[in-house]
Order: sequence, then C-alpha cells, then structure tokens
Amino acid sequence: MTSAQDSTSGATAVMAEAAVAVLDKAGAITGWSGHAQRLLGYSAGEVVGRQGALLLDASEDGVAVAADVVERNRATGGDWSGRLKFRHRERGTLSLEVRVSPLTGPGDGRPNGWLVVAANAQTNAQAAWNAAVSAAVVTYSPVATAIWDTGLRYLWVNEALESESGIPRDQWVGRSIKEVLGDALDVVSFESLMKDVLRTGRPALDYEYTRRIPDDLDRSHTYSISLFRLERGDGTPLGICGLRSDVTGARRNREHLDTLSEAGKKIGTTLDVMRTAQELADYAVSRLADYVTVDLVDTVPLGGEPLERLGMDDGRIPVFRRAGVASIHQGTPESLFDPAEPVFVPPSSPFTKALSSGRPIMERVLDMTPGNWLEQDPQRARVIRETGMHSLIVVPIEARGAVLGVVVFVRNDNPTPFDADDLWLANELIARASLSLDNARRYAREADAALALQRHLLPQRLVGSSTMEVDARYLPADMASKVGGDWFDVIHLSGARTALVIGDVVGHGINAAATMGRLRTAVQTLAEMDLPPSELLARLDRTVVRLNQEGAEGLGPTAIGATCLYAVHDPIRRRLEIASAGHPPPVVVDPADGAAFPDIPTGTPLGLGVNSFESAEIDFPDGSTIAFYTDGLVETRDDDIDVGMNRLAGALTPPLAPLRELCEAALGIADTSTLTDDATLLVARCSDVSADHVVSWDIPNDPAAVSRARSTVASQLRTWGLHDLVATTEQIVDELLANALTHAVPPIELRLVLHDVLLCEVSDAGPGSPRPRQAGPPDENGFGLLIVARSADSWGFRRTTNGKVVWAAQRTRRGAKNDAA
Repeated sequence: MTSAQDSTSGATAVMAEAAVAVLDKAGAITGWSGHAQRLLGYSAGEVVGRQGALLLDASEDGVAVAADVVERNRATGGDWSGRLKFRHRERGTLSLEVRVSPLTGPGDGRPNGWLVVAANAQTNAQAAWNAAVSAAVVTYSPVATAIWDTGLRYLWVNEALESESGIPRDQWVGRSIKEVLGDALDVVSFESLMKDVLRTGRPALDYEYTRRIPDDLDRSHTYSISLFRLERGDGTPLGICGLRSDVTGARRNREHLDTLSEAGKKIGTTLDVMRTAQELADYAVSRLADYVTVDLVDTVPLGGEPLERLGMDDGRIPVFRRAGVASIHQGTPESLFDPAEPVFVPPSSPFTKALSSGRPIMERVLDMTPGNWLEQDPQRARVIRETGMHSLIVVPIEARGAVLGVVVFVRNDNPTPFDADDLWLANELIARASLSLDNARRYAREADAALALQRHLLPQRLVGSSTMEVDARYLPADMASKVGGDWFDVIHLSGARTALVIGDVVGHGINAAATMGRLRTAVQTLAEMDLPPSELLARLDRTVVRLNQEGAEGLGPTAIGATCLYAVHDPIRRRLEIASAGHPPPVVVDPADGAAFPDIPTGTPLGLGVNSFESAEIDFPDGSTIAFYTDGLVETRDDDIDVGMNRLAGALTPPLAPLRELCEAALGIADTSTLTDDATLLVARCSDVSADHVVSWDIPNDPAAVSRARSTVASQLRTWGLHDLVATTEQIVDELLANALTHAVPPIELRLVLHDVLLCEVSDAGPGSPRPRQAGPPDENGFGLLIVARSADSWGFRRTTNGKVVWAAQRTRRGAKNDAA
C-alpha cells in the first residue's frame, strides 16, 4: 500500500470511529451515525427529527448552550469546539469533546445546517486526544477532505484542500466540481463515480487524476481520492465525503521503475554496438525527451574494430561518432549528423564537460545568452533556435571504468523543462544501457579477433589441379561475427594424388576458431607423412586427447569435440580412399548413376581415444563429383538429418554442372536465417591422368640396369616433348635407382607420371626411411639423395602396404601454363 493510501485509510478510519450527527439550520437532527448510537445509546429512529439540544444534560442548560452555538456559527461562519455533557439513553451523563462546523449552501453563504463530531472525554488525556482527532478529521487533517451534498455540490472543505489547491474556501461551498476546477480533471468520469457511490453505498478507493496547481505550474500533480457515502440513520444518503492525497512522487517513482524495467527488455537485444545505441535512443524518445542522441567516443570507425577507451584526464578533445539518434519528428530535423558520422563538439560544450568529469549535466533552461559555448558552434545554435530546443540533459556513458561516450536528451515540443526526477531517470537509464553497450563493445572486440584468426586459418584460396577441380562455401551460424569451428582443406600429395578434408569443431566463437586452426595444422602435418586415412585419423585422435588433457590441467574442464572426414583421391588408380571420425558421409555424384552416399565405416568423434577408424576404397571414375559437408547444412529443428542429406543429394544436379552452380544449389536447401550450426560445403570433381602419361618399368637387381633405365627414360621424355628435362631427369633416375639397388629390397619399379609436374618414382619392398646424408671429404658415396634434392623441385617418400616409394617432381612448361591459368 502506498503512503497516500495509508493516509487516506487512516483518516477514513478516524472519521468512522467518531460520533457524527448532521443538524438542519433549525437544529433538528437529520443524520445520525452508527458510532453515535453506540456512544449515546440512541438509535437513529429515536433522535432523527428531534432537536439536538434535547440530548444535552439539563444541568448544562442545554437549550441555552445550543442556542449560543447556533448564533455564533451564524455570525462568524466558523467552527466551534468544546466539552459538553450529554444524556446517555441508559447510563446517565456522558462528557464528550464536541466540534461543530457549519454546512454552507448556495446563495448568501449562510449556514443551512451543522456537522457535529463528538468523541468520548472521560479523562483529561483521552479528552485532549479526542479533541485533536475531531479537529484533525474535520478541519486540520493533513489529508485534503471535502463533503458534497447529494447534488454533488460542495458543502465543506478543510484547510488542507484549500491550501493545496490555492482556491479559497468561499469559492468551493455551494458550487459544482466543474465550477470550481473547470477542465482540470475529467468531470464527467469523476461525477459518474460519485453517483455510483451515492447509489450503491460502496466506497470508491484510490481514484487517480492529474491537474496542475498554482504553486507548481511546471508539472502536473497526480492525486488519489477515496469517496464514501454519508447517510442518515435510516440509510438515506446525505452526501459524499472525499479524502484526497497528492501521490505525484509515488506515481512518478512507479512510472520510472516501470520505464527502467521495460528498458531492460528493449535495449541490448543484440551484441551490436550501433543497434544497441539506436535502441537506447528510440526508447528514450517520448518517454523522457523529444530528441535523443547517442554519441560514442571513437578513434576507429564504428562497425569495424572495437571502441577505444578514453582517458578522463588526457587533455585531448574527444572525437565522437553518432551511434544512435531519434526524434518525435519525422526525419530528425534536430540532428546535424547521421549515424556513423563524426560529431563535432566544442571544447567548452556540456558534452565535453560531462565526458571529462564523468558526471551528468542538466541545463533546465538551455543557455542561449551571448558568449556561451554555442558561439563556437553556430550550426548547432541555428538548429536549436529553429526547432525550439529549450531544456537539456547530458549523461556520460560509463561501464567498468571505461567512458564510452555521452547521451543527450533534449525537449522542444514538450514545454516542461527537465527536473531532478528526469535527471535521476536519465542516469538510471544510461546506467543500465551502458552495460549493454559495453557488452556489445567487448563482443565486437572478441568477434573481430576471432574473425581475423579464422580468416588466417581457413584456406585463403582453394587450389585445384589438372586431376581435381574444387570449390567450397562456408556459412557461419553466427552471422554477426562470422566465426565458427568448421574447416576444410585441399592438400596436394605425391603421385598426382589429392587429399580432401572437412571437419567440425563443437561450438562457435574464438575458442572454436582456435581449436579449428590447431586441428587443421595437425591434419596438414600428418598429410605430409602420406599416411593412409585411417592412420591419419588415429593420430589426429591422439592429438585431440592430448589437447584435452592439457586443457583439463591448465584451462579448466572444457573439452575439445570434433568430427572429421579425410579422403585421398588417386587419379591413376581411379580410386578414392576415405575414413570418417564421426562425420556424415559424403555425397558421390557419378555422371551415369547420379548421387549416392557411399557405404563407409563411421568411426567415433575425435578426442575419445577409442581408435576405431577404418579406411574404405570406392571407385571414383573420371568426371565424378564428391561433396563433403558439415551437419549444419543438412540438420534442422524440424527434420532428421537423413531428410536434409537426401535434399542435398537431390540438389547436386545435373552431375556435370559447373561446381559453382552445384554449390549455390546445395546452399539453397539451407535456411540461412535459422542456422543453429555452421554450414560448410566442399565440392570436388576428378579428372583421370591419361594412360599414355603414365609409364612404368620393372628394374632387375643388376647395376647395369641403371644405364638402360636412364636411356629408356630419356626416350620417353622426348616422346612427351620434355627435351629440356632429359638431363636432370637422367641424373635423378640414376641416383634413385643406384640408391635402391644398394639399400632397398626387391622388387624395384620405376614409374614416370606426367600431369601438372613430371613425377619420377622408384618403389621397393624395403621398410627403411631414406634421408639425404652430408658425406665427408674422404667419402665417395652418400651424395645420391642430396643430388636428387638439388636437382628436383621437390622430393620425398611415402610408405605403401608393400614397402615405400621415393619420388622427385619437376615443374614442366605445361605445369607452368597451368599455374599461370
């Protein structure tokens, strides 16, 4: 219950506890309260219509006293109070404290009756208290009180109502509400309420209305009034008594709290700095001001890098940038700057002072006198005059020790200047909004860092080859930061082979991006070892287990979770070897048979340490297309993942369409507005190495075979038109075969492959790992692999199921043309 309600209820209770009687102008009793019956023992039927003086004790010469009271009231029109002895119906004489007040009617203002209030006065202390109660209820109560007759004309008002309203008492009595208050309140609604109280006898509590008073014309006051019916002894209505309290402060506090509560729902709905600032401006307009701007301290453009903190005493004139602006007028004619534009502020302006001091500034009446700060800003001065701005509040935005900018509140259409309550509300509103702005600023900083990290971790440009055409798309679930944990890669291997990889790290943001980068680097490193897909995933799994163990010790309980799909395409064998770590299977599109999902073993996700990975080989003929994807592309809230996978397979048509078109068609199945996980797509189309570009020879375990092989290779290179590579290739073949015949285990095979590069391979059944050796001055051998490394553009070895392959690659003019293309 509010304080106004407490006061109203208390005054009503006191009135109800006092004995109340109403006398007409001849002194006859016309109204008799229930408490009067309980106090003197007479029922209303026994006294109504009889002279009131007859109830006085005869020893007091009651008739003479009553006549004296009547004459005094007629002469002065004022109240009379004193102690009188009354005749109790059954218990003899009773001493009461009495107050008599005239009830004045229309016309000459002379009394046409009296209101008599009496209270028990058996002891001096009780009598004094009752007298005070009587006086408070009737005249001196701090609660403004009025009595109306049944015609809803004022019979009486107390001093509190006279003082609050500024209207003398003689201008109330005998007049209607409309005649006294005019249009200060909704008279029709108020009188309708009063008539309902007269008709039903039910009190009306806490009816609120608003009006201005002479002592405070700058703002409206809100009043709460409670009405109850005055009755005769037989229940006939005599009029209405109203008790009124000024609840302006309580009402404004309640409205402010409601405003602040709603602000929490409307401001900071996103982690975007510009949008949060605009939400603040939009919310404050009409609720607090006619025009609002949010200007943020800015050393870099908004929407790019995060805002920079400004020192409070660094002596610099801050540069503001408009982040939010709103007005009750269409087109915001008050604003000189559009959103995201730099804002000029003079050094002596209230904006700068509020920012440097960290305290709000209020100009209740905007200072337009000559010589003020506006002389340094004639454009703003012109707009102020043209739009009628007259009251100003500037509040700095500060959060966690960082000063972010200022919010400016202006009134032009609203004639009421800002007051202390408005300043309090503005401060509280900014205090809440500043946290949202700072959260958005911090989020922007993290998002920018994560985006920069991810941009450097993902492939900057996918590079295909003559045997593999590739294209990819990436859609982050968090479109604001564009940061997620999906990754993909295309890795060129020896033997004209290509590794395709796609992975999905659980989560979003900078942590997921950092984890993705570590796993992508690990995959690239493992791919350089030319491991089979199943073994590569097993080693990657152990890497993730180790990273989780490190995190548990140093970074808390958060564990890395990820899936991965790794495949190696061999264009010579026309086969694709593939292994999965909990990742959805790819879609293979055959030019003849259409799209299908190959049956491959699905291992456990990375990080479990189970090592349950198996490789599978599938046919992958010339012109086949394969699509790798993450579950964000095919999984929705409404459908199972199988439904999305089938939609994806259906979108990858026609089979020989350009990869760009297939990517767009595949992304068309995803609703980008409702993505809950990152969606990534990697599409590759193979081309076989022509059969006449692959030749091989079995090499007998005979040193003389080296010379014959060198001659055969030279002949083949001339057939391919690679005359410029004959000399270096002969040297490479000579050293590789000599090394194999010396250290390797038969059978030995020599193979030449011509695609983007000229590849020379020597395979054997030995388990060793060839390494170049720096031979000393006395050594005659040991230079073979070192010569190969210096002659070829690249070299290496890979293990096979039957041994190993040592290879060397040289760029050709054909490869150079392809590179240039």
